[in-house]
Amino acid sequence: MRYAFLLDMGKCIGCRGCAMACKNFYNLEPEMVWRQVYPLAEAIYPHSGRAFLSLSCNHCEHPVCVTACPTASYTQRADGIVVHNMETCIGCQNCVRSCPYGAPRYSATLGKVQKCGMCWERLDAGLLPSCVLGCVTGALTIINLDDYVAPGIVQYPAGYPVMKKISPSTRFILPKEPVMYGVKP
Repeated sequence: MRYAFLLDMGKCIGCRGCAMACKNFYNLEPEMVWRQVYPLAEAIYPHSGRAFLSLSCNHCEHPVCVTACPTASYTQRADGIVVHNMETCIGCQNCVRSCPYGAPRYSATLGKVQKCGMCWERLDAGLLPSCVLGCVTGALTIINLDDYVAPGIVQYPAGYPVMKKISPSTRFILPKEPVMYGVKP
């Protein structure tokens, strides 16, 4: 079993419900965000306002945050989830500088780093992560990478940094060209 986020970019409307659900569930301070929603650039997808990337920690197969941390505050569970222990974090920000996806975030208020843990406590209890529950369109789901097979799933959509050595677990279904009703091709 290896957990991963799956984002159907054709269903994501950019409402940020996933980000707000995460923020509310963890009672994050106003400036702290673990999940971000980005509109796709028109150079990548020429239909402005129609495609978005909802991103948090990728829970990489070979996470650099684990090796960059001098206090071993990161562990990777057998199911692939990368967990950060704030009790042992000294706030050095090595993980922040090392992560090419910007997942670990420094909290000046706490003097420590925080990041998405894929709501591992909820998953262990048989519940979905808060961001998945907050997605009103069903664009964001959790899959098991070990047995999930579907056509059209990609690991690196256009504009997404390719990092094959660390192998991010997040997968994407690319957006399709929108149907323009009443317009002849």
